[in-house]
Amino acid sequence: MQRSGEKQPINFVILTISLLAVCYNCILAFINHNITPLTPSAVVLSEILLQVAAFTYLLTKGIYEEDIAPLLYLLLTIVLTIFVIAINKQAYIDHLRNVMIIFAFSIMGRLANERTVKLAFKISCFIVLAVLVLEIVSVKEYVALFHPAEYFQNTRGVPPATYSDIGLFRGALGFEGRFSFGLIDHRSSSIFLEQVSLANFCGVMVLYLISFSNRLGLFDRLLFFSTVVLILLTNDTRTMLIFSLVCVAGYFIYPWLPKTLDLLTMPGIIVVGFVIHALEPSVTGDNFVGRINGTVKAFLGMDLQSTIGLQLDQVGIFFDSGYVYIIYGATIFGLILFWLYASLYPGGETVNQRRLGHALSLFLFLNLMIGSTAIFSMKTAGLVWLLVGFLKFNEGSLAKRPQELSLATSG
Repeated sequence: MQRSGEKQPINFVILTISLLAVCYNCILAFINHNITPLTPSAVVLSEILLQVAAFTYLLTKGIYEEDIAPLLYLLLTIVLTIFVIAINKQAYIDHLRNVMIIFAFSIMGRLANERTVKLAFKISCFIVLAVLVLEIVSVKEYVALFHPAEYFQNTRGVPPATYSDIGLFRGALGFEGRFSFGLIDHRSSSIFLEQVSLANFCGVMVLYLISFSNRLGLFDRLLFFSTVVLILLTNDTRTMLIFSLVCVAGYFIYPWLPKTLDLLTMPGIIVVGFVIHALEPSVTGDNFVGRINGTVKAFLGMDLQSTIGLQLDQVGIFFDSGYVYIIYGATIFGLILFWLYASLYPGGETVNQRRLGHALSLFLFLNLMIGSTAIFSMKTAGLVWLLVGFLKFNEGSLAKRPQELSLATSG
């Protein structure tokens, strides 16, 4: 038993996996330009190694009764994946990979102590902020360090923009007429080298602040708050700006809302999306209403075959329509499983758990309506589910329960 006043031991395995999940992209980018050119296989191998490390660690610890929900989610997803592959005679494990990340980090969150979780978020935030400041102060030095355009060309097959030779990823360059605060002449990307992941990282930091602020000291609060504000001012992310403003009010409102309300968030957002489409059906393009209309039109274009996974060859067409992308790749049942897990798995007893649960549902399901499945990326999803798993089992009645009999041999 830990003595009063004694520091909790750092779980270096969980800490290392969590930090590498956030930082591996920029590490690979540095290697790509300064050591040896990389191919797409380098990115795939990096994710596989992190997944293997996480699963190996979990196997040494054993799977307990508390882990039945993530385990069942993973097993059902494996069944769906086999079904989709079998009927299409085409290999596809993208959604399974996403669920494996959720599974691994949910359980690692249960195994982590507060000190480890705090360090994972603090170090990640500090690194992102430091590189973000460098990017703002000197784009030239930032590009010299990572060469984002070259990295994405080598590892993703994305050609550099023809209208710019600055060396940034083409998606981060923005375009005339796009929403912007005008503080910098592109969309900031920091260590992620592309703007979408940095925007989602901002959302993850908001989730952490709204559910963990009473556990943080003044310096940590200032660090996370400053990072969120600086990302919002330079990344030009409309979705995370809306999400952050809602969470300011939600900090006070969420504790009073029942946990069951999380189940209504996804259908509620989809209904609102259809209403917006009915009011503004002609709006298109890279704006908030245009993206919603794109997703709704994709919904309306679906048939029975697409909902049960019989049109896997068209999944790539809907990469920017998250809900539809999941359905095409994992059937309607894959989306239902994700909805149930994301809505029901987070704890709902304590104030912090309710804040996290409500904010998480909004973060996930709003993103799926206006964007791609970037919320599943290991670069940001790892920290999200680490936090979910930790709060679920370290606050409320579950924090006081003795561990049940292991369902797997403990190492």
